[in-house]
Amino acid sequence: MAILGAIHPILTANLKGDDGWHLQDYVARGGYSALKKILAEKTPPDEIIAEIKASVLRGRGGAGFPTGLKWSFMPRSLPGDKYLVCNTDEGEPGTFKDRDLIRYNPHAVIEGMAIGAYAIGATRGYNYIHGEIWELYQRFEAALDEAHAAGLIGQNIQGSGFGFELFAHHGYGAYICGEETALLESIEGKKGQPRFKPPFPASFGLYGKPTTINNTETFASIPFILKMGGEAFLNLGKPNNGGTKLFSVSGHVERPGNYEIPLGTPFAKLLEMCGGVRGGRKLKAVIPGGSSAPVLPADIIMDCAMDYDAISKAGSMLGSGAVIVMDETTCVVKALERLSFFYHEESCGQCTPCREGTSWLYNIVRRIENGEGRPDDIDLLGSVTSNIMGRTVCALGDAAAMPVQGFLRHFKDEFLYHIEHKTCLVPKEAQWAGSGFHKRREALP
Repeated sequence: MAILGAIHPILTANLKGDDGWHLQDYVARGGYSALKKILAEKTPPDEIIAEIKASVLRGRGGAGFPTGLKWSFMPRSLPGDKYLVCNTDEGEPGTFKDRDLIRYNPHAVIEGMAIGAYAIGATRGYNYIHGEIWELYQRFEAALDEAHAAGLIGQNIQGSGFGFELFAHHGYGAYICGEETALLESIEGKKGQPRFKPPFPASFGLYGKPTTINNTETFASIPFILKMGGEAFLNLGKPNNGGTKLFSVSGHVERPGNYEIPLGTPFAKLLEMCGGVRGGRKLKAVIPGGSSAPVLPADIIMDCAMDYDAISKAGSMLGSGAVIVMDETTCVVKALERLSFFYHEESCGQCTPCREGTSWLYNIVRRIENGEGRPDDIDLLGSVTSNIMGRTVCALGDAAAMPVQGFLRHFKDEFLYHIEHKTCLVPKEAQWAGSGFHKRREALP
């Protein structure tokens, strides 16, 4: 089970591993009580949105936009169809929290979506699930079947007169489909490429109708907020950073996995929960919010709290909550080469700055790593990132440029060493030992 620890568990409370995801288990934990209460009392939608605003729940997919404010954008009085969409296209490298929510707690997502649909006036919804986690798509479908059979999804839910049809939609593994408008294009059966904004989805979304899109973790938090109260949820975290957050921790730690902690928890505490840096080595750097977030060196991140504002002030982003830990055996040039290759491969090609720029970034970093770097390559990387940032339809171009800028800002000396000496500053033997690969190979039969 990848959920390894929690402080004030909300999303991870009382989970029983792979046997506790069924409807009866969720109901035994108090599941669907919030939805049933809303429908029985015919709670005004404005009251629900006000409670979500009071919780200061910010979008858990990466942007951190206030959820209640986003819900208030939906023109509920407008006649015709309205849609609610869950983004489970979790393609950001280092992120693996949403798939665990679908694996262990799918009914929390379903209940959260049903409450959201009631609040914004939507009668139809889709959960877009990443194409490379087929077995979890099947699990969500099974959970949907249970909810339908129990009258918790569908027409006239619990005899209230409110109906909400919810469907799972299987993606195809493209990173770009994590961008909300590319996701909508994909659901419509088109090539997953971002749309120009405006118009925004709240006015022109799925099939040209008003649409609200939130992340999996965001929806899973909704039932708990309405049960405990928005202010109580906010107080678990800190001002402007309400509640708890799932962090996917990977890299050079003793116990990688998902950890639920209150926003504002010191990074040092999270690292301690993960068993510290693997092998007792020295921490070198951390990417705090998924591969698109600028890297932070150890001396900065160790003084940081894990919340949107503190990480932003430190020069990076909380993003999806994917914490990638790198110890002293890491060659940052090699790490950046791998990240740049990812964005080069995943660019949809719609925008020239991104299509051409991601290729340039990868090729320049690759030649530096391979001992073919040129004296002007550092300035060239800076120039290319400047010509990508803010010049594309979606944020993938920025996502490719920001890691380069972050690594150069904090580890420029290592890049210069590669260029001058045609080799890594970190000895190959140390990199090999730090990877742990030799131990895994020796363990093979």
